[in-house]
Order: sequence, then structure tokens, then C-alpha cells
Amino acid sequence: MAQDDLPKAAIIHASAFVRQSDSLEWLECSFKAFPRYMVFVAETESDIVGYIIWSQKSGFRPEVVLELEQLAVSPESQKKGIGRALIMESLPLVKRQLALKNAVLKTILVTTRTDNYAQELYKSTIGAEVETVISNLYSADEVLMIARNLS
Repeated sequence: MAQDDLPKAAIIHASAFVRQSDSLEWLECSFKAFPRYMVFVAETESDIVGYIIWSQKSGFRPEVVLELEQLAVSPESQKKGIGRALIMESLPLVKRQLALKNAVLKTILVTTRTDNYAQELYKSTIGAEVETVISNLYSADEVLMIARNLS
């Protein structure tokens, strides 16, 4: 993601996460927190159509626990493999960035609503499995999914 991508990504954020507010500020904070947060966009020839936010958890460590914090695709671009592409194409870039710090990826965690069909995407792309259900965490029950032993 580049600074110029933030306004378009904020529109996607607002459409994907309707209960959240201040989309531009939220994304800008994540964007500015590199390398703790690594943010990537999916774009067509003319537009930003999605983004992904990866975040390192619990400090910079030699074996990294990484969170797939947010993944969003514009409504008109959904069901076209863009979410899958964002995960599959950005994760090697994240691993490369970690390697610059002599770190390796140990675990990926994801939280999402229990009714979110993206659970299947997380399972098929990174091997995440449901670890537990957390009742009424944000707007509903959430699942915590974990992909282990990724180094």
C-alpha cells in the first residue's frame, strides 16, 4: 500500500466493516506502523479493489506470531478470488520482511465472526483451524482460528 491508496482503501473498509467508523484514520494508523503492521492492496488497472493488514503480535521476536488482522474486498469485486490472491501474494512479502530481521513465521491467527464465510478461505489458504469461539467479542460471536508450524 502507498499513501495515495489510503482514501480508496478507506471506502472499501467502510463498506466491509459497517459497524466501524473513521475508516481513513484507522487505515492510516496501520499504514504508518510499519513494520509491525504490513498493509497491501489489490488493484486492477484503474482502481484499488481490496486490502489486507498483517500485524506482528507481542513484540518483535525470532519466531513471529502474525495476525491476519483485516482483509476486505470491494463489494463489486467479491467472489473473484481477490481475497485469496491478497493472502497468497502478500504472505511471501511478509516472510521476506521478517527474514530481514532474522525472524521466521511461526503462527498465524485470525479472528472473524462465526457466520463469516471467509473461515473457509483462511482454512484453504493458510491452513487455519478454529481453536475456540469467543462469545460476543465485537458485534457477535467470533472464532479464533490458528495456523501453526509455518516456519
